[in-house]
Amino acid sequence: MRGWPLIKLLPQKTNFHFVKYAKPMGVLAATLCIASLVGCFIPGLNLGIDFRGGASLEVSKPAGQVLELDQVRGAVGELGLGDVQVQGIDSASSAIVRFQVPKGQDQNVVVKRVEDAIAGAVGEVSYSNVSVVGSKVSGELFRSGIYALGAAIFLMFLYIWFRFEPQFGFGAIIGLLHDVILTFGLIVLFRFEFSLNTVAAILTVIGYSMNDTVVVFDRLRENLRKYKTMPLKDLIDLTLNETLSRTIITGVTAVGVLAVLALFGGEALFGFSIVLMVGIIIGTFSSIYVGTPVVLLWGVRRGKIGKGDDDDLKPVKFGMASRP
Repeated sequence: MRGWPLIKLLPQKTNFHFVKYAKPMGVLAATLCIASLVGCFIPGLNLGIDFRGGASLEVSKPAGQVLELDQVRGAVGELGLGDVQVQGIDSASSAIVRFQVPKGQDQNVVVKRVEDAIAGAVGEVSYSNVSVVGSKVSGELFRSGIYALGAAIFLMFLYIWFRFEPQFGFGAIIGLLHDVILTFGLIVLFRFEFSLNTVAAILTVIGYSMNDTVVVFDRLRENLRKYKTMPLKDLIDLTLNETLSRTIITGVTAVGVLAVLALFGGEALFGFSIVLMVGIIIGTFSSIYVGTPVVLLWGVRRGKIGKGDDDDLKPVKFGMASRP
């Protein structure tokens, strides 16, 4: 077919003035971050069973019969017990069901309601391994999840610091904090369950954002050596335009896959897919309007004309070209 592939329709060279809108975009990003931080406390995260505590039991059908997980999930979900997790195990006839026990309600009564609801939905079943996840254990798990996010951000900061210069490291870490905070804001806004799956989604967002940031910073460093007298703001615009097609294609591909997963992955994967999808969009935004503006404000070290190394480097002020 003539004109195929359609990727040829994308312009090979763009000339967008990203730096021109850096200040209003920075104000917007800061405002959204503040609102997200407030939302994490008021009304707060909607903690799932992993972090709030609850009960679990194993459900089994007679040998040779299939246990329909969707029916089990729907039956327990109608009881209004918050986060409900249904996970198949070794065979198609068994599953583990996890659910929350509302405050003030007797655990045994709630478990009996769940058992009756499951039996009414799927027929004859047997129950075993009934257990309760206490609030102390779930609280420790919540702290561990937050520590994991903090450790990931810190290690990413060290990587950028050693690979580039301090200002690049700070730009990357501010971008990562922006991505994490806004992702938390999304979770609060849409009242998604904050579970271990959500922590995994946020860690994935951190990795994606860092990958995109490294690509931009690496091209920026290359251009700093190539265009030694170009004003820094023009150089950043050039760099962002050169990496824009790669950023768009990668982002659209990932978002497309996650959109399909959200539509057809069922209730169990819907929140995970949405958080990851919006997080990737946020990460793309931060690579352009959060990380690189920090480098612009701080300034960079550039080599003298005629040198390809980093000897005798001079700092460059905001929006000014280095003089030979």
